Amino acid sequence: MPAASTLSPLLTGFGLGASLIVAIGSQNAFVLRQGLKRQYVFAVCSICFLCDSLLISLGAGGFSSVVASSPRLMQATLWGGVTFLFFYGVRAFMSALKPGAIDASGEDGVTGGLAKVALTTLMLSLVNPHAFLDTVVLLGSLAGRYSGGARLLFALGAISASCIWFYGIGYGARMLAPLFRRPMAWRVLDILVGCTMWAIAGSLAFVR
Repeated sequence: MPAASTLSPLLTGFGLGASLIVAIGSQNAFVLRQGLKRQYVFAVCSICFLCDSLLISLGAGGFSSVVASSPRLMQATLWGGVTFLFFYGVRAFMSALKPGAIDASGEDGVTGGLAKVALTTLMLSLVNPHAFLDTVVLLGSLAGRYSGGARLLFALGAISASCIWFYGIGYGARMLAPLFRRPMAWRVLDILVGCTMWAIAGSLAFVR
């Protein structure tokens, strides 16, 4: 395969993957918060990356056409995600009401142990219509324009964008740590996270 024809689907997949994943959403907000608190950052970033890779692979492998052909599956995915995002938003607002329990050093254990954090990360990554539709349906349908090795390169490009983004915001968030030594900064972040969760849930539930 010529170099130009090899780079084209790879760069296209990377660009499209990056444009979708960079948008502020529930998953990114959670990764940012864990990065700021320095709690299980590697585990959170790795789970997000692996889940994204799985969803992109499913979409590029043709699963997007199966999902699109099943209205019931689409509805179940949609409302399950809306419910989860709503209650996670409630949790974020409750955290904002208790700034005294928030420690930027990440030693207070507000978000619980590794099992709880990992479960929350999995839910935000997999039970999330936004991420599901972007990766499996949208990227999957775009990958359908390619065949054979070109489709694989397209998927690898999108997966590479996911890898760079999640580990980037997870560990890059530490540069903001001095700002978040103040409880007020954490309160503002929690309110923004809660609003983001509810905005996404609302757009999925009421906007068609």
